[in-house]
Amino acid sequence: MQQISDRISRVYSDSLEETVKSLLQSLGKLNRPYLTVVEEKLLSVLELEYGRIP
Repeated sequence: MQQISDRISRVYSDSLEETVKSLLQSLGKLNRPYLTVVEEKLLSVLELEYGRIP
């Protein structure tokens, strides 16, 4: 879960579009230690789009 949280934190910014912020907040509230295939793809796209891949 910490890895998911770290990834979300690297992407999140107050300057993001509301839709993106809402998606990241929803992913951060999940009560499981993994992302589904679709959730993983969405987070990966956001990491690519916002250039915050380590």
